[in-house]
Amino acid sequence: MTTPVTRPRARTEQTRRPAVGNRTSGTTVPRQRPASGPRTVVVPPRTRDGRPPAGPVQPGSRRRMAFLAALVIVALAVFGGRLVYVQGLRGASIAEQARDARLTSITLLGGRGEITDAQGAPLATSVERYEISVNQRLVASFKGSENPAVPDGAAGVAATLAPLLGMNAAELGGMLVGDRQFVYIRKGVLPEVAREVRKLGLSGVNVDRVAERVYPNSSLAGNVVGFVNSNGVGLAGLEASLDDRLTGTAGSETYERGRKGQAIPGGYSEDNPATQGDSVQLTLLSDVQWKAQSALDAQVAATGSSSGSLIVMDTRTGEIYALADSGSVDPNHPGEASGSLSSAVSDVFEPGSTGKVITMAAILDNKIADPLSQWEVPYTYSPDGKETFKDSHEHGVLRLTTTGVLAESSNTGTVMIGQNLPVQTRYDYLAKFGFGAQTGIEMSGESKGILHPVDTWQRRDKFAVLFGQAVSVTALQATQVFATIANGGVRVQPHIIKGWTSPDGTYTAAPAAATTQVVSPETAKTVLTMMQSVVDDGTGAHAAIPGYQVAGKTGTAQNWVGGVQGITSSFIGVAPADDPRIAVAVILHNPQTSVYGGTVAAPVFRDVAGYTLSELGVAPSGTTGTLFPTTW
Repeated sequence: MTTPVTRPRARTEQTRRPAVGNRTSGTTVPRQRPASGPRTVVVPPRTRDGRPPAGPVQPGSRRRMAFLAALVIVALAVFGGRLVYVQGLRGASIAEQARDARLTSITLLGGRGEITDAQGAPLATSVERYEISVNQRLVASFKGSENPAVPDGAAGVAATLAPLLGMNAAELGGMLVGDRQFVYIRKGVLPEVAREVRKLGLSGVNVDRVAERVYPNSSLAGNVVGFVNSNGVGLAGLEASLDDRLTGTAGSETYERGRKGQAIPGGYSEDNPATQGDSVQLTLLSDVQWKAQSALDAQVAATGSSSGSLIVMDTRTGEIYALADSGSVDPNHPGEASGSLSSAVSDVFEPGSTGKVITMAAILDNKIADPLSQWEVPYTYSPDGKETFKDSHEHGVLRLTTTGVLAESSNTGTVMIGQNLPVQTRYDYLAKFGFGAQTGIEMSGESKGILHPVDTWQRRDKFAVLFGQAVSVTALQATQVFATIANGGVRVQPHIIKGWTSPDGTYTAAPAAATTQVVSPETAKTVLTMMQSVVDDGTGAHAAIPGYQVAGKTGTAQNWVGGVQGITSSFIGVAPADDPRIAVAVILHNPQTSVYGGTVAAPVFRDVAGYTLSELGVAPSGTTGTLFPTTW
């Protein structure tokens, strides 16, 4: 308890405060005072430092304070422990996870190798193009502007992007609305356009570089080159058969991205460069291929033929200078093609009278007859008294030499001479010249033709094979026969690849073509001279090329396409006959103006062969050949 202290206070008149009143008048209003007497003032005791002592603390307050203090200490311990765990123990791992969450990877396509002609002119190449795609979710977050007036969201992106892409803004806006994270809006965009799109920095708009396959010469050699799909994978022709080597090795690029998908400057990045594929050089000569294609298409149209093929082949090396098919596909627009790919190596037909060249080679090689052997050839002939054969034109008995039988393309005369060959020998020579087997050209879909084993031949077949029936070949196989005769009896594997160039520029020539001696050089030379009579004094007169010696053979045979019988007319020849350089085959299926190869096919041979000799710089023969007589 404190003791009250009484402090007396006395005021004098001088020190007493004047009462509040009307000071102007000097009148003083006295205020009331408590009763006189001493006042009691309670003064609290003080501690040593002059502060009043604390009041009494209740027991419940102490417990609450202790609980709060403990709670604070536990919370600090938890947070501190977590901080040590996150920054000390897991710091590097969590930082890596955060970085990984910001990483994005894109695939870099390896460039596809070029396809060029023999002189390096590109037939198929890849160019830089871009694909524009969008993330519809991010497009919705686009913020427009007031000046110029650009709305928010998809409408604003469409209004900004449409002029660059040449698209209708309303249609583009419809493509941008939705919840999909990836939508293509334009492919095949030129580099300069892609750069302008990138500069805009539009939310959710992606610009990706791709390599687009283009074919500079449109349909030229389209039947050979083929085409790729939208992913750059070969689907037909050489693009398909050489796909593994033409295709480059894909690479990748990984980088840290920002909120809008942009690369963070100075952020983590890693590149795995893509590798370009090898480029292939073909044996084709673009100018010769063009001439072959245009001449063939013109004649197919002029004769009303259903289709046709034309091949130009180097007789010494087996190189293909031209391989044309009517209605050749434009690889830039393969869906618009009306013709099949590579029908010259995939479609088969009976060679007809062009197959008589093999029979004559076998006869000479086996000493059955010589070019001057004399024969009385009737219009019809029955070698076994059961099967009867006839010529294309009715005639009386003709007095022909062996050369004359070939020049006049007599079926009866050929059977009359060829029946002296053993049946197995007939089969063997057909096989040695390449019938019934693929040539090995580097193209997909090649047919081996049809050459049935001898023990399956019907009674008529063993004679029909002598004049090119009961056997089927491709245009390439038929051409190979004449190239073999022109090359001294040596069959050279036809090929269309000249060499390869690696990404570092190293060129590697293709291996030398395989060769096979089919008939003796003497036999080949004699048959070649006999074939000159076909042009100079026989059914192939329209194949003559001014200034050059030409050897060849006409052909007409039945064919079956889709169960419908038709006619295949052909002329296959060699020029110059005195020093052979090229073999040219012209094949027309179902011509309507004439069925004879000497009429519809030989003129095309003349034009294309003459053009090719000029392109190759082959000098004219200068002299006429010394031929065998055709009659006696």
